[in-house]
Amino acid sequence: MTGVSFSYLMQKYYKVMLKQLSVFLILMCLYFGLKAQAVVHKDMRTVNWNLIGLRYEEQYKPLQWRSVFPKELKAINNKVIELPGYIIPTKVGNKFSTFMLSIVPIESCPFCGSGDVPSMVEVKMISPITWTDKAIKIRGKLIINDSGDTRSEFFLIDAIQL
Repeated sequence: MTGVSFSYLMQKYYKVMLKQLSVFLILMCLYFGLKAQAVVHKDMRTVNWNLIGLRYEEQYKPLQWRSVFPKELKAINNKVIELPGYIIPTKVGNKFSTFMLSIVPIESCPFCGSGDVPSMVEVKMISPITWTDKAIKIRGKLIINDSGDTRSEFFLIDAIQL
């Protein structure tokens, strides 16, 4: 041996390995950090979505609330309207006759956004459509469920995909 101790060589080896590991971890953090960024979706708000969004709740008894549908919203009740949006499945499968339509994609978690939960409409299609993560546009008759039961408050029935 030329006078270099084993412990000196091990220290050099560990320093090189530590540098390589640090570079690797930084690159991995950058890669996964950029990949984890939220996908920005197209704004789906239209006049009809804005009208649906007018629904609010009022307290009518202690700890009891009910939905209020302003007259501007009631004006489109039982009318054929068009809505763009994203399919939110309500059961397992790839083809759906009934689903929820949202202004935000399922990846954006429509139940955990900031502010209020975005409005959703329960859709009843004339014929099943295949699920997609892309925005769709549908036309159907809007029914406001103001009965106070636990079903959806908005239905789009006899709907077709445009």
